[in-house]
Amino acid sequence: VSVSLTDIRNTVGNVPMEWYRDFPHIGYNLDGKKIYKPIRNKDELDDFLDKMDNPDYWRTVPDKQTGSDVVLSDEQVQLVNRLQRGQFGDANFNEYEPQVEFFSRDVMLHPVTNRPADKRSFIPSLIEKEKVSKLVHAIKMGWIKPRRVEDDSRGRYYDLWANEDSSILARHKMHLPAPKIPLPGHQESYNPPPEYLFTDEERALWEQQDPCDRKLPFVPRKFSSLRQVPAFSRFIHERFERCLDLYLCPRQRKMRVNVNPEDLIPKLPKPKDLQPFPTTQSLVYRGHSGLVRSISVSPSGQWLASGSDDGSVRFWEVCSSRCLKTVQVGGAVKSVAWNPNPSVCLLAVALDSVVLILSPSLADRQVVLSSERLLSAPQEADANEGAGPVTWSETEGEELNHGIRLKIQHPKAVQQVSWHAKGDYVASVMPDHSSNLQVLIHQLSRRRSQNPFRKNKGLVQCVSFHPVRPYFFVGTQRSVRIYNLVKQEMTKKLQANSKWISSMAVHPGGDHVICGSYDCRLSWFDLDLSTKPYKMLRHHKKAVRGVAYHRLYPLFASASDDGTVIVCHGTVYNDLLQNPLIVPVKVLRGHEITHDLGVLDVTFHPTQPWVFSSGADATIRLFT
Repeated sequence: VSVSLTDIRNTVGNVPMEWYRDFPHIGYNLDGKKIYKPIRNKDELDDFLDKMDNPDYWRTVPDKQTGSDVVLSDEQVQLVNRLQRGQFGDANFNEYEPQVEFFSRDVMLHPVTNRPADKRSFIPSLIEKEKVSKLVHAIKMGWIKPRRVEDDSRGRYYDLWANEDSSILARHKMHLPAPKIPLPGHQESYNPPPEYLFTDEERALWEQQDPCDRKLPFVPRKFSSLRQVPAFSRFIHERFERCLDLYLCPRQRKMRVNVNPEDLIPKLPKPKDLQPFPTTQSLVYRGHSGLVRSISVSPSGQWLASGSDDGSVRFWEVCSSRCLKTVQVGGAVKSVAWNPNPSVCLLAVALDSVVLILSPSLADRQVVLSSERLLSAPQEADANEGAGPVTWSETEGEELNHGIRLKIQHPKAVQQVSWHAKGDYVASVMPDHSSNLQVLIHQLSRRRSQNPFRKNKGLVQCVSFHPVRPYFFVGTQRSVRIYNLVKQEMTKKLQANSKWISSMAVHPGGDHVICGSYDCRLSWFDLDLSTKPYKMLRHHKKAVRGVAYHRLYPLFASASDDGTVIVCHGTVYNDLLQNPLIVPVKVLRGHEITHDLGVLDVTFHPTQPWVFSSGADATIRLFT
């Protein structure tokens, strides 16, 4: 296999080039990588243009072994011409030299032998084969590098900034130009203006200072002529420092971010700008003897109903804190809810396994009559009354005189009741791990009850109707599920990121929900944004018992076992791109902690920026 010495890239050997016609490469280099042919995409037109424009076209020939074009030198062209004329390749060769007689008739001292050639002269040597195989093994194992790259960094000195070509340096990300020497000022003059010369105090101060703290490295002096200026004593020192600056300068661009710590705190408006909100305790409603678990305000804002563990429901006048009416219901009241429809005056009360519908008659005659009309049950409902797990019954005698109109008997203990905004439907919650009968929705006008869920989806804590759309919110221990009542399917599941949800409130706009939990957190959900909380508020030290939104003002409140009610401002914008603004504005204290329980329920006045809270200390407090 013969390899051309002039072009070391040819590693094909003495084989016909047609073999490589259909391949993109010609041979292999020392590292075993393919040597690719140069890309040739010339057509005949390009070839013709090249012929016209390129003065070296006539002496350019393609090299078949490397696939590249070779421009012949003048000597090579003359050689080709001589060969074409049939002459010898070497111009200096004399073809008519006299012949040297090698063989003569005389007997020579050392005759040319005709001994046959040795066998070893044409059998490959085994010793050489062994040497080559050792070398191949060493190259494979990496002990021998076939081509060592010479490290030429030793023994070469160069100027860092000799030829700073801006185009190359612009591409270099961290390039720093050499720092410039500051230009001399008036103080360096041999005859500076008098204000630049030091006074005695300034000179004394300059001598006391550390060299690094001095503004000037020298004392300005005055000379009458340049001839009298002495040599600068620190000249060599300063030059040396300049050289150090140039080559020891850390040549890396560091982006320093100067951040004022105050700028990192979010800019929240001052609470003074977010008024009105409740700030002071105005009234205390006393009368209950047990802890007050639930309170509810009538839609007119005139009356307040409260249910307590002492087995009574009390009706209070909001403005005067006067107790108008006490109804003994014979059991600890877990939840009271005033019908939100202003055209009727009804109250739902949950105790043990019964939901009572009370008509307190605290309204004008028209409203009382419409309440009676809603409660006078149609007759066709009686037929399928006993079919479900719930029995409806009308009261008589003493209970009827107290205003208790309907009893809805449930199979298990009821924890919470919640009205639909129209006032005809009421939902009740019976927490139970083992059964799917945890939520019931009752229709007053037709006296029907139905269980909306076939499957048990976890322990239900609280439920709520959407204020405007046909959605139903169900809060279980860890999440809030939103169901579409028309399509009868779940539309969203909100992950509360807390261990145990205690309470829930839906924003009057319907696009935001807040959840309180027993692990001291309050989660605000933006339903358009995500199923995870938009904001987690951890303002309370103990479990959050109740949360509430205001119907008109951008306020929400949370009640906790630490005895406080925290009122926050929560503005919701119509612009979907703008996030809600949530600012805590006031901590309201007043309730005493009794048996480790603080404030159990919180609710807002329907029209005024007032908040009511009920506590374990058997009182209800109004903050205005």
